[in-house]
Amino acid sequence: MRIGIVCYPTFGGSGVLATELGKALADEGHQVHFITYQQPVRLNVFNANIFYHEVRVPTYPLFDYPPYEVALASTMVDVIVNHDLDLLHVHYAIPHASAAYLAKQIVKQKNGRDIPVITTLHGTDITLVGRDKTYEPVVTFSINESDAITAVSENLREETYKSFAITKNIEVIHNFVDVTRFNKKPIDAFRKVIAPNGEKILIHASNFRKVKRVDDVVKVFAAVRKEMPAKLLMVGDGPERPATEELARRLGVDEDVRFLGKQEQMEDILAVSDIFILPSEYESFGLAALEAMAAKAVVISTNAGGLSEINIQNETGFMTNVGDVEAMSRFTIELLRDESRLSTMKEKAYEQACRFDIRNIIPVYEKLYSRYCRMEMCGID
Repeated sequence: MRIGIVCYPTFGGSGVLATELGKALADEGHQVHFITYQQPVRLNVFNANIFYHEVRVPTYPLFDYPPYEVALASTMVDVIVNHDLDLLHVHYAIPHASAAYLAKQIVKQKNGRDIPVITTLHGTDITLVGRDKTYEPVVTFSINESDAITAVSENLREETYKSFAITKNIEVIHNFVDVTRFNKKPIDAFRKVIAPNGEKILIHASNFRKVKRVDDVVKVFAAVRKEMPAKLLMVGDGPERPATEELARRLGVDEDVRFLGKQEQMEDILAVSDIFILPSEYESFGLAALEAMAAKAVVISTNAGGLSEINIQNETGFMTNVGDVEAMSRFTIELLRDESRLSTMKEKAYEQACRFDIRNIIPVYEKLYSRYCRMEMCGID
């Protein structure tokens, strides 16, 4: 098949999943065309089946805000027509689903082809941005006009039905992880640099927005440090980083906290980590937690959104109410004090991650595509 993938090219979960999906599909022999405003951060390998099309937005003095959605739709049309795509798979509703609808209508008028559009909902496109009255009518319309709709968790599916007048079935296809990539032997030299005296290593990774509650991570770590030697790795960047760094200084733990910024080689960092802390107010799924589990890190998270679909209480980790720093700290300390239990839960976390391995999920997407692609191009049993 010839598949167009439209996504945000950033470190966020939707962009990561879309890129990893495209790479896996290319490995299976499908021709994959990425359409976005810059090369996705995880599109870091050469594959003869992968193509990248940059959306160029012209700037004119007339425009205070360049019309990206129009430029995106025009680029979609160009790629569909000139590369004979079989379908478009757009990730994140805003503005990709509406731009895809526009491109679909243009292609239909130009050459009579009805290009199928599959929209995957990822989270804040529904739970935050999409609920804004400014966007809601367009979001509802473009989702309903999609040929197929998927959500990355049962929770997000239900949230979508509650928030929008969706008249079509939403299929749940969970996020996935490449277990072979993240199940790596820890690099001893790296671990010794981080924890030279054998300290336990805690980690958090996110885009440092308010919804991630990154200050809670530092508060949990401060409680842990009162009880035992430990180190904290903070991966990512965003608006809350300066305040979080200041909090670490104020709590006197800054020398044991490393703010690493955005990192592409997460598998090397997660491999040396013991516990992954995710205190978010909401996670539609929790891809970062799943990657940590694939690296055999135990997850301490909130019981928010779709996290309960991957993190099993008292097996793969622990869940608490949002904002319950005391409980998160207690679970973390108890676990770090019990090496045998920590080791057992690491293995359980890995086993759970294997259920979401990319090799289990890719055939589900291929089966979905096969319902819409032209028969002569499917090539799927």
